[in-house]
Amino acid sequence: MSLLCVGSVALDSIETPFGKRDRILGGSATHFSIAAAFFTPINLVAVVGQDFPQEHLDFLKSLKIDLKGLEVAEGETFRWEGRYGFDLNNAETLATYLNVFADFQPKVPEAWQQPEHLFLANIHPDLQRDVLNGVSRPKFVALDTMNFWIEGALDSLKQTIELVDMIVINEAECRQLAKEASLLKAARTIQSWGPKTVVAKLGEYGALLFHGEQIFSAPGFPLEQVMDPTGAGDSFAGGMMGYLAQLDGAPQFEDLKQAVILGSVMASFNVEDFSCDRMRRLNAAEIKQRYQDFQDLAHFQPAAESLFA
Repeated sequence: MSLLCVGSVALDSIETPFGKRDRILGGSATHFSIAAAFFTPINLVAVVGQDFPQEHLDFLKSLKIDLKGLEVAEGETFRWEGRYGFDLNNAETLATYLNVFADFQPKVPEAWQQPEHLFLANIHPDLQRDVLNGVSRPKFVALDTMNFWIEGALDSLKQTIELVDMIVINEAECRQLAKEASLLKAARTIQSWGPKTVVAKLGEYGALLFHGEQIFSAPGFPLEQVMDPTGAGDSFAGGMMGYLAQLDGAPQFEDLKQAVILGSVMASFNVEDFSCDRMRRLNAAEIKQRYQDFQDLAHFQPAAESLFA
């Protein structure tokens, strides 16, 4: 099954209470693609500058990530500098340098223009819509977005949301987008615009899946070590879409529940080290074990009927 991802590849400089790293591999499409590649081959469309290290290209190629759609433009790679305190759910942006990303116009290679699954990572909604309109209609389309586009390109974003099957968004932005304090009301509002499925990311506390009238709550995985939360949401989406890309037909509620758990599994690994370093060491056996740990974490036996008498 083919999975096409369009988004950003970046060089990040990040400081957390546990260390500091400069010019490390980052970007929404990067974290997404690496997580998804553990489940299915990935076609990546993005742009980098001439300064992008060859070692990062080699790493991406070593996974099931096809880089024919990765443009190397004249100039420097998109860069983000951020800092986290002990509240690792919130990042402080210190600087953003768009560089070659400022003029990014996604170019989907002809051989990729009939994708079965498409993920529109966090880029301008105009570009997301251009990509969607430029390919044959996939079986399943999902997108991510952020407060920057909600505040500055709301009309365009809503036009794009109308065209997709699923939106993956953090809880604060879900409320902001729908102008609702209740997360349930916010999800219902967004569903009324078109997507049948809304996934609200709750950071370290897990995720909520809204599919039609059905709701599923996935826990966050308790971790002893969290080094760098950057890209956790993108890894979550990558795990989800990587699993869904293996399915033949449209995903049902049970499929989406499995996808959310696998997304949480991949995000839990991503935060255990800076950048994508934990993912470099990750293997299938570890993924399987943590998936089983999630099952144990969320399982409970029904109480005796006498309790409710």
